[in-house]
Amino acid sequence: MAKCLSSICAVNHVAKGVFLQGVIAMPARKALEREKIDSLEKLCGYSEKEIMQLHGFGKNAMQKLKIYMNENHVSFKNT
Repeated sequence: MAKCLSSICAVNHVAKGVFLQGVIAMPARKALEREKIDSLEKLCGYSEKEIMQLHGFGKNAMQKLKIYMNENHVSFKNT
């Protein structure tokens, strides 16, 4: 029975904070999470300047994020 319950938990479990995991550091990911940005689609609704203003986001994270976005053919909104 425990095996059955663990499989149910695995199916219903939603991993939190995995968006951009391995791309940018935890402080930058948490900054996005606080703004409820959990997909590239939502990220595209922000300008680079707006994201840089988030606490926990710096030049290094932005550089890595821009490379990742370019690889996925998306970009920040123009201001």
